[in-house]
Amino acid sequence: MSLPYRGGVPLSFAKENTVSQMIEVMSDVDLLGMMVGSKTAARMLQDAGGRLSTLLNVCPASYEPEPKVKTRLLVAKELVRRSLIETMRQRDALSSPASVRDYLRMTLAGRDYEVFMVLFLDAQNRILEAEEMFRGTLTQTSVYPREVVKRSLVHNAAAVIFAHNHPSGVSEPSRADELLTQSLKQALALVDVKVLDHFVIAGSGVMSFAERGLL
Repeated sequence: MSLPYRGGVPLSFAKENTVSQMIEVMSDVDLLGMMVGSKTAARMLQDAGGRLSTLLNVCPASYEPEPKVKTRLLVAKELVRRSLIETMRQRDALSSPASVRDYLRMTLAGRDYEVFMVLFLDAQNRILEAEEMFRGTLTQTSVYPREVVKRSLVHNAAAVIFAHNHPSGVSEPSRADELLTQSLKQALALVDVKVLDHFVIAGSGVMSFAERGLL
């Protein structure tokens, strides 16, 4: 059940709680309603199957005619994405795998074309830079190991993490994905850069090459 609003704040909470306490106990639909209005929030969550992750990862095309709504969602998504990359710059990426997965999902999910992304890390596995290096079509993208090596040297990276999306929604890696990963790994080994993982993003799913023993 949605709460009544006045000035963007539910009336039943306004007098008794601080803003932070209020936000913590609000339902997803009420929290979203503070940004886009309660009716729109309910409809958006319903279309997203009740999942905020789906809503943020794939902005429904049905909201194209509502530019303010779409803009607010994109701003919220970008703030979360920047917060995640900021966190990864300060700590070992391997010690916070959830942050890495969330960042990659926020960045790559929902694209209707393939993107190959590289996270460049220092010797302590902290993120130096994240770059979308190659873009392709719905089913494939061309990746050039030489360019990946060059960018690794530019950033003075000690290690890298690869990621690409599957617009099809199927996270299972193809044989071509496996061969490319091995080719990149061999090329980077020549300049002493380690490949820590390769993630495949498909919808809200994330598949790890390292966890599958494919590295």
